[in-house]
Amino acid sequence: MEEKNENQQTPEIKEDETKKKKKRRILLIVLAIALIIGGLYVYDMLGYVSTDDAYVETTTVSVAPRISGEIIEVYVKDNQQVKAGDPICKIDPRDYQVRLDQADAAYRKKIVDQKNAQANMVASNSEVALAKRDLDRYTKLYAAGAVSKQILDNAKTKYDSAKAGHTEAQENLFAGGKSVADADLKSLKAQRDQAALNLSYTTVYAPQDGTVASKRVEKGMMVAAGSPLFTLVPNNVWVVANFKENQLEHMKPGMPVTMKIDTYPKHKFIGKVDSIQRSSGAKSSMFPPENAVGSFVKIVQRIPVKIVFTEKYDTSKYIIVPGMSVVPKVKIR
Repeated sequence: MEEKNENQQTPEIKEDETKKKKKRRILLIVLAIALIIGGLYVYDMLGYVSTDDAYVETTTVSVAPRISGEIIEVYVKDNQQVKAGDPICKIDPRDYQVRLDQADAAYRKKIVDQKNAQANMVASNSEVALAKRDLDRYTKLYAAGAVSKQILDNAKTKYDSAKAGHTEAQENLFAGGKSVADADLKSLKAQRDQAALNLSYTTVYAPQDGTVASKRVEKGMMVAAGSPLFTLVPNNVWVVANFKENQLEHMKPGMPVTMKIDTYPKHKFIGKVDSIQRSSGAKSSMFPPENAVGSFVKIVQRIPVKIVFTEKYDTSKYIIVPGMSVVPKVKIR
């Protein structure tokens, strides 16, 4: 009976052993997968550096008029896309047109005055030459006894009068010197050109492509030269990532970067390291720390790294603006 019982238990024992073997195999497979995943994670950790202290940046442009006046037209709205050279607004041009007309009239009058002075100079030269010939002739005739002393005196008076007229014509033409007269003409021309420039400044244009932000200009406003009308945000943006100093050992410009922007967490943006700032963020601040005084506590410094986008993205789908939070991952191996 005992042998029979042993024979009856044998299949059960074998089945238990088979189950144990399967469990061991599954455990080994799970362990192998865990090791592979752990190895990949370690490799990923060693091959990349990342930070969550990163933001989208750009250089905004404050658009301001070069002249003062009343705004009579505004051609843009908030958050509108504009191209370089697009008109933004118009300042009342009437005062500046009057100033241009006055400057142009003064310049033209000076040219006419100079031409008249030149003509008078030519005429006075002829009068002096004629009076000199008459004086020489009457002097010879008087010596020969052919004319009276009175006629000779009249010839001398006429010659002296012609010379006086010539001197006056010279003074009118050169006004203290030819260079001075030319300088006066150039000064009036410069005033006319400046008035023309001021008239052209009555229309304010976009200096580059971008988006209108912080608009502060409306029709009817009085604006002063240099007062900001709005901020122009360029389309060209980049990322400034503040990495810890101990993350930069192997980082070099040109290394590839994948980026996730908090606004679009499911999309990876591609870029590269453009440059690494030559000082820490704290050192570049308005009031840098002075570690030589007082107690000292070592703090890991942050170094700004500029990252540029290398892969174009759909700007109608992904609106990336300055200030957005970014998580960049730099491949350093």
